[in-house]
Amino acid sequence: MTTTGVYIKEWLSAIKAEIGYMKKFGNNKYRIEQGQLLQKNDGFTYFFDTVAPVNIPVGSKVKLEWGGKTAKGRILSSEGKNIIIKLEEYLGDIISEVIVSYDPWELLDELFQRLSEIKTSKKKRSRIKRLLNPGNEVKHPVDKIKSNVHELILRSKYNPVTYVWGPPGTGKTYTLARVAANKYFKNQKVLVLSHSNQAVDVLLAEISQFTMDKNRFKRGELLRYGSQNGSMLLKHPELTTDYLMKKNDYHLTKKKNELLEERRKLKQDLSFSFSKRDSEQLLEVEKKIGQLFDKIKQKELEFVKEAKVLGTTLAKAATDSSIFENEFDLVIVDEASMAYVPQAAFAASLGKRVIICGDFKQLPPIAAAKHELVNKWLREDVFHHAGVAETVNKSGLHPHLFLLKEQRRMHPDISSFTNKYIYHSLVGDHPEVKKNRKTITARLPFTGRASIFLNTAGAGRYCIRDSQTQSRANLWQLLLSFQLIYEAYLDGARSIGYVTPFRVQALLMERLLEENFKEEIQTADILSATVHRFQGSEREMMIFDTVDSTPERRPGMLLTGKDSERLLNVAITRTKGKFIHVGDYSFIRQKVSYHKIWRKLADFQIANNQDVHPQEIGKWIKNMHPKLQWMHARKTELMFNDILAAKNSLYICLPESKNFPEQWIKIINCIKPGISITIFSENKLAGIKNHNWSNNPLSFPFILIDEMIVWVGAPIEGLKDGQPPYVAARAQSNVLASFIIQQLNG
Repeated sequence: MTTTGVYIKEWLSAIKAEIGYMKKFGNNKYRIEQGQLLQKNDGFTYFFDTVAPVNIPVGSKVKLEWGGKTAKGRILSSEGKNIIIKLEEYLGDIISEVIVSYDPWELLDELFQRLSEIKTSKKKRSRIKRLLNPGNEVKHPVDKIKSNVHELILRSKYNPVTYVWGPPGTGKTYTLARVAANKYFKNQKVLVLSHSNQAVDVLLAEISQFTMDKNRFKRGELLRYGSQNGSMLLKHPELTTDYLMKKNDYHLTKKKNELLEERRKLKQDLSFSFSKRDSEQLLEVEKKIGQLFDKIKQKELEFVKEAKVLGTTLAKAATDSSIFENEFDLVIVDEASMAYVPQAAFAASLGKRVIICGDFKQLPPIAAAKHELVNKWLREDVFHHAGVAETVNKSGLHPHLFLLKEQRRMHPDISSFTNKYIYHSLVGDHPEVKKNRKTITARLPFTGRASIFLNTAGAGRYCIRDSQTQSRANLWQLLLSFQLIYEAYLDGARSIGYVTPFRVQALLMERLLEENFKEEIQTADILSATVHRFQGSEREMMIFDTVDSTPERRPGMLLTGKDSERLLNVAITRTKGKFIHVGDYSFIRQKVSYHKIWRKLADFQIANNQDVHPQEIGKWIKNMHPKLQWMHARKTELMFNDILAAKNSLYICLPESKNFPEQWIKIINCIKPGISITIFSENKLAGIKNHNWSNNPLSFPFILIDEMIVWVGAPIEGLKDGQPPYVAARAQSNVLASFIIQQLNG
């Protein structure tokens, strides 16, 4: 059996490698501009405006890049769209624009220090050993169990380590909150940890609400330490240190607000008219704020000392001595499947008992460095390293693994796949969940249906690789997905997610929504992102755009690789009442092995009559967005009108160009003189006057007019691998036009 000393030695090496990678290839970058020198005193202090709010912790080390040069500095202030940085060298009085790079390697360095300290503590090493080698003997009285909550209370009372497997929608927050409250009622100290602020907020809010319902809440005994900005905390301000400061030390809060307002006005003045007097005043205010925050910090530490239930992030726990030098009766680690094993071990070292909760069937932790020990310890979760996950695949559960096995989130037509193929039929549906999702399934698109496979087979060769990132994109499936979002929104949906494995596709949808859906985004919860961003959240409707299709020769590793089951599981299980899978079944059937989870999903949906064929596009599209129209590709009147109305430029792409109709050539030749015409085709077309030609077309036909109007899927004669009905989409979109031009320019 591996000793704890060996574990810690390997963890330190892994963390060191990850820190080294972060320092060398830091990738959290922000554009800042209009830099102005504030002060030359023990360094050079600069004031910058930012394009968007930059959330970099005060005191963090950063790197500035401009014109091939670099400089190092430290953040003095980061609030709103202004930032103050102290640099080691002089960059001039005025700086037009720079890139600031920040990566939280310092947080990992703190974890490194904590693990180094644990080496000298026999008690803490013993707790880590129990975590990774829980054994098979359980000590809780099985015959006394009354409910899920009661079982977990008993497990956490009698066993030093309890692993909780919480598949999506199975009441993880509900159960953990009641266990934490039970310990609190018995005057025990509880520490709630997670890698994300949101998870901590949600769990603390649930504990607070439960104790209030029982009339046993006492101000100051339940505390959210650290971030105070979560939306959940707006509903439960009683948990925050800000709230306690207002109640206990109002004069400090008042002074803080006055200074922050003074700073805001000074920064605003500096943004419009820079003056030496304003800069000196701002630095003086920053000094006062720093001194005041030191006093506030001391008050916060008093609150932490008095708290009985304390919630914060794993990163904060490792950096704050008021946490890591403390001792707790119970430590709860939520979403532990996304935490590094060394983080889980550090958390376990802080308490007499520990509950490790998460879902090892969802996405694992993320690490960047290419290193054997990083792969081993930072890219796999503690459930696997402790041996409790592998027992599931052997048709059993580890004695210390407690499964929450009734899901209440998804409509049964959606969960039937994940319950069977991902959770080994160990998870079932609550009897009321179908009825509770009736309102969502009744909405467009696909009224009355919960699980849909929108099959794009035969549409054409639309999958391309972004020329800059090599990430995959599919404009046909992108526009279909936009149409789905529009249909849903018009019919009352206000909670919609668009998820895809490929970053460039997610970014294209995000920009398309911003361009054409501004008001709707402000009044609804509509999010486009890759899968990682959705973990831990939920939506009423989810669209899963798999992107992969012809002419790609093989599917991407994201959909078929080692973690593809976890990725797909997250994509499906975020939704409550409507899940729409957008993909090319012909490509899946030909290119994806039947034992891969993506193939299983497509086959399952086909077998259960959940598919919608490409020929049905005219039936399910009920409403057209003013800037996105769908029509038969052979109806060319509107296309020709757009071409003849061109004012600046015309691009036509023809992957297949052997039988280009004479009618099209006549129309192109009727364009007004002076307009730039470019034809992209494998063979040069005869008969077209005054045009540029490129023999490097994209894989699908399109018409691009004045870098704004895009016809996707036309001219139909340029389509390869297309089958009827031939449909074209007309989009007025600078986003799509810019992306296409970028691909053409390579």
